[in-house]
Amino acid sequence: MAGSPFSALDMQGKVALVTGAGRGIGQATAMLLARRGAAVMVADIDGTAAQATAQAISANHGRAAHLAIDMTDEDQVADMIDQTVRMLGGLHAAFNNAGIARVGPLLAQAPLSDWQQTIDVNLKGVFLCLKYQTRHMAESGGGAIVNASSCAALLGQQRTAAYCASKAGVIGLTRAAMAEYGPRRIRVNAIAPGSIDTPMLRQSVGDDDGIIAALGKDYPLGRIGHVDDVAETAAWLLSDAASFVTGICLAVDGGYTSSGPWAHNPDDAPA
Repeated sequence: MAGSPFSALDMQGKVALVTGAGRGIGQATAMLLARRGAAVMVADIDGTAAQATAQAISANHGRAAHLAIDMTDEDQVADMIDQTVRMLGGLHAAFNNAGIARVGPLLAQAPLSDWQQTIDVNLKGVFLCLKYQTRHMAESGGGAIVNASSCAALLGQQRTAAYCASKAGVIGLTRAAMAEYGPRRIRVNAIAPGSIDTPMLRQSVGDDDGIIAALGKDYPLGRIGHVDDVAETAAWLLSDAASFVTGICLAVDGGYTSSGPWAHNPDDAPA
């Protein structure tokens, strides 16, 4: 590797698309990719939030455009790819991060409408993104894609059956796309974050620092994740530094899925 040991992380000359980039993990990843030189299409169902992220990138001397996008609408997703290429000059990297989470009743009482909405956004949305991203990348010489799964896809979790199923489906889609498009020089990976301090998490468990700190006690590292922890992982997988990595689902979870909350007790930790 020529130059700096970290030169392969550089995104100069590349165009990246990040969905769900109006806040949280998507916003942090979009801004990190821009700092590393990528032109970034910021997409989110909340157009005002997408615009704010794009403006923050521009204020930091980066290059960005923004779109309001419903990930469940095929025409809108196809147009998102077209507009990214037209406005920014190509598409080399994509982070399919948009998703929703809902804590609801047990399976027997779960409304079908809640199930369908979660599957539509989290799984159908990733499928549609992959459909049009791979089409463009296959014609333009390749690229890298990261799909957002979740540790909920790797562990049993109560009252979130639709979320668990949708995120497990993302892993299957990732591996299928990797197998189909590896020969076309497209790398496709997934990441599975654990609990990350985002607006979506705080909306689910309570916007209270004490609650967030308590969640961290279940993690071997003693804390839950920050958005930058996930952004750094996604950006690495999208960069040339991960040029021989494809088809994986990488847990970004502070060791949670490797140990489980029962495997460590801070009070019993060795001195």
